[in-house]
Amino acid sequence: MILAIETSCDDTCAAVVEPSGRRALSNVVHTQTEHERYGGVVPEVASRAHLERLDGVVERALTEASVTLDDVTRVAVTTRPGLIGALLVGVAGAKGIAYSRRLPLVPVDHLEGHVAAAYLTEPHLEPPFVALIASGGHTALYSVRPDGRMRLLGETLDDAAGEALDKGARMLGLGFPGGPAISKAAADGDPTRYEFPVGLKERDNLDFSFSGLKTSLLYRLKALDEERVRAEIPHLAAGYEAAVVEALVRKLLRAADIHETLAVVVAGGVAANARLRRRLEMECGSRGLKLIIPPSALCTDNAAMIGAAAARSSAVTYPDYLSLNARSV
Repeated sequence: MILAIETSCDDTCAAVVEPSGRRALSNVVHTQTEHERYGGVVPEVASRAHLERLDGVVERALTEASVTLDDVTRVAVTTRPGLIGALLVGVAGAKGIAYSRRLPLVPVDHLEGHVAAAYLTEPHLEPPFVALIASGGHTALYSVRPDGRMRLLGETLDDAAGEALDKGARMLGLGFPGGPAISKAAADGDPTRYEFPVGLKERDNLDFSFSGLKTSLLYRLKALDEERVRAEIPHLAAGYEAAVVEALVRKLLRAADIHETLAVVVAGGVAANARLRRRLEMECGSRGLKLIIPPSALCTDNAAMIGAAAARSSAVTYPDYLSLNARSV
């Protein structure tokens, strides 16, 4: 069994995954609520919270999987990218478990983990395919080759999609995290009432940009008085969300056409967005593309996806990983 740990941001996660990387026996996520008062994640607060909770989360993951440490044959942990202090807590914990039992340790890239969540969702999935990762910290397109290696096709030139949603929600006074808050506000809104720009819409490349979208919302709000803003929030939120979705869908479909793929994977926290899912289901269905989007629990940060990626990654043997370090990028 693979015991996986993920602490790259503000979720303390542990999971037990079968050696194939196709099935998770447990997937425990403790989401920190300490950051709500600040309107964003505070790195030092996140690190301290991981330190307090990691042991309990690991213990619960083992219990829910009905296994003990005697059943674990390797330990996996996210080593990059993320908040360096938060990553170090997970890496230190994983090293301690692995070293105490003379087990190999598998360092995992967080982004590869997001893509590997597709293997838990669709156990028979095999590359090649195109993958879109859209989260609070990352927005990028990858070509996943037959050997499982990921090649970057395009990425955001400024904010990530999730970050753009967070900042848009803050401007609209909707709270944090911004993605769910905007979706809730947009439920009764008309996405066509306000037209927002789609970054790099006419460009032939596969990069993203959301800075112009944020600026457009700022000017919209300045042009309205306070009472009108309150009345228009559902429509502003709907239009803003639709512009983010349009940018993601447009570039993903372009990548699928260029690489003549038969399957596309969408992962990361923004993949939980209902409007994005509906639009992709419609577009991929009309094009005959197989669409794999993990359930919401596997889109946001979790350790099951790290375990799934570890099944396809090289392990560092005991005790060579003691010098292993985390990296923020």
